[in-house]
Amino acid sequence: MPATKVLIVEDEDALTTILEYNLTKEKFEVSVATDGEEGLLKVEEFGPDIIILDWMLPKVSGIEVCRRIRSKPETRNLPIIMLTARSEEADRIRGLETGADDYLTKPFSTNELIARVKAILRRIRPGLADDTVVFGDISIDRVSHRVTRGGKDIHLGPTEFRLLDHLIQHPGRVFSREQLLNAVWGSDVFVEVRTVDVHIGRLRKALNKHKQGDAIRTVRSAGYALDVD
Repeated sequence: MPATKVLIVEDEDALTTILEYNLTKEKFEVSVATDGEEGLLKVEEFGPDIIILDWMLPKVSGIEVCRRIRSKPETRNLPIIMLTARSEEADRIRGLETGADDYLTKPFSTNELIARVKAILRRIRPGLADDTVVFGDISIDRVSHRVTRGGKDIHLGPTEFRLLDHLIQHPGRVFSREQLLNAVWGSDVFVEVRTVDVHIGRLRKALNKHKQGDAIRTVRSAGYALDVD
């Protein structure tokens, strides 16, 4: 199967080098453009499966690049992750409304970006992504239902596996207990909210078995997130 193609459109050389190195290490085929005009040309020449697009670009802005990609039938459904130094909610909304599938504010974790790339590919074009997801030192294989951390096997029950599977697709994002109930148990099943705490506790204990550090972050009055240093 040919490698999944990732186009990086970014004018910061240091960031581009880091992203290209890490994405190549993950077996992606990577191409780089350093301004908006070159990015639009690479979309046609390289034929990427997903684009990592900076907001602030020379010549043509990332927002305009996104808008042009979405205006063409042949690239209308091309997945786009937008990178930006802008953190205001209005800017995030503008980026998403222009057609970005996801949005990351600088500075960000390379591991988180790669996890989001894989999550979008699974969701939008499942044939392009394998069934193994890696975030930090945690790896989850959906086919074999095998989980490892730091190369060591982690044994999970079915519910804990589904919890981890959901959290690892959205690394760093905080989910309320109600959201986790709907995602893991389903909205049509009656389960007490407290049940989430019990299974999160089991998942946390399993992931911390070899004392690599707590991968589950508890946010008081909000919920839980998967975070790996």
